[in-house]
Amino acid sequence: MIGRFAPSTTGPAHPGTLLAALLCWLDARSLGGKCILRLENLDPDRSRAEWSTGMERDLEWFGLDFDETVVQSDRASVHEGALDRLEGDGRLYPCACTRSEWREIATSEPGGGLRYPGTCRERALPAGGWRRSEEPLRVRLEPGGEFGDPVVRRRDAAVAYHLAAVVDDAESGVTRVVRGRDLEATTGLQNELRDLLGLSRPEHRHHLLLLEERGEKLAKLHGAVGLPELRAHYRPGELCGWLARAAGLIADPVDLRPSDLVADFAWEKVGVDDRIVRWQPPHLSLVESGA
Repeated sequence: MIGRFAPSTTGPAHPGTLLAALLCWLDARSLGGKCILRLENLDPDRSRAEWSTGMERDLEWFGLDFDETVVQSDRASVHEGALDRLEGDGRLYPCACTRSEWREIATSEPGGGLRYPGTCRERALPAGGWRRSEEPLRVRLEPGGEFGDPVVRRRDAAVAYHLAAVVDDAESGVTRVVRGRDLEATTGLQNELRDLLGLSRPEHRHHLLLLEERGEKLAKLHGAVGLPELRAHYRPGELCGWLARAAGLIADPVDLRPSDLVADFAWEKVGVDDRIVRWQPPHLSLVESGA
């Protein structure tokens, strides 16, 4: 069994990052499996080297150890090989559309986003293939599917998230994916990409989220409190105990390490309902319980 924790390196870790990391790590360790850390740093506009370094440092501080660390940008040749395979199968095409041009005729996809209607689906790649394209590239999925053809290479030449994720999972031999329930709807899309590339499908498990008080997921984008500030107020064991309680693994917050939770870990103990979190320095609290 091989699991992976794959955070984006677009900002510092926050409580939601640590909860996802903890549950992924506990799942792997409780099953006697390996756990890989994959630093997803392909976004040229938002990823920074210092956030990759900070992510590794914060996870180590928290008490999580990984069997291997993969830096996604080091996988360029593997990603390009997948694009070559899709081109060889006649699946790639350039897309000249802007979102505003097709959103009015688009239908909804399972994730709640808009399903690309296939406006450019019959366009051919330029002479010289996908490497010569200056436009975003989409992949033709099977007709009649729930998802529109996703972008697999962006206008800025970065490989898009869904393609990189499935290729990297296969390259690392990942057999089990544990991640937040907000990503559950994209599992079908990623499995379609796996099928096109002849890759095996890992098992998936999706867990509760930590939410801000407005109901949105705690995220770097929304300014969630980061680990640099939390580390000024919490010891690693205190924060681990708080998160274990938020997840439903223990009844009362106590000072403990992730390794203390392995022996008794079971998904039946993990809550199914999202938890609303409030940050009032120097403490985190769960709004529902007033903790």
